[in-house]
Amino acid sequence: MEDNKPVVLSPEGLQKLQEELDYLRNVKRKEVAERLKEARSYGDLSENSEYDDARNEQAFVEGRITMLENMLRNAVVLDEEEAGAAAGTVRLGSTVVLKDLEYGDVVEYTIVGTVEADPGKNKISNESPVGRAIMGRTKGEVVEVEAPIGNIKFEILDVK
Repeated sequence: MEDNKPVVLSPEGLQKLQEELDYLRNVKRKEVAERLKEARSYGDLSENSEYDDARNEQAFVEGRITMLENMLRNAVVLDEEEAGAAAGTVRLGSTVVLKDLEYGDVVEYTIVGTVEADPGKNKISNESPVGRAIMGRTKGEVVEVEAPIGNIKFEILDVK
């Protein structure tokens, strides 16, 4: 992740990242330190798998802390009032109902920043192929999405 790239977050996403950072700093660090201390007590560190595992976990935790600090430093929180001002236009925070024009399938997505994207919960990134294609569009427009399986045409049925 680029060090100065803006990280777009919903207020809930910001809170989730802050909570994770707090947990890692105040709970997980202490747990890992205890594991290291215990593993050292087992003797020879060169053949101590518990020590190696604890060191690897420590590196992961510290890396994640650094990443979260960077994301929070560059966070841009979605203003829900501002999003409402452009009702009808797809933008970050919008919930969009799309109809696949070839198969007739109807899907509903919420447009979020890349950090909060979770396709399993129908939250797609504004930088995903579908997200890029529909940003700035309005209800009734037909968009074409370039996908690995070929181009897909969607009609925007609703923007909330």
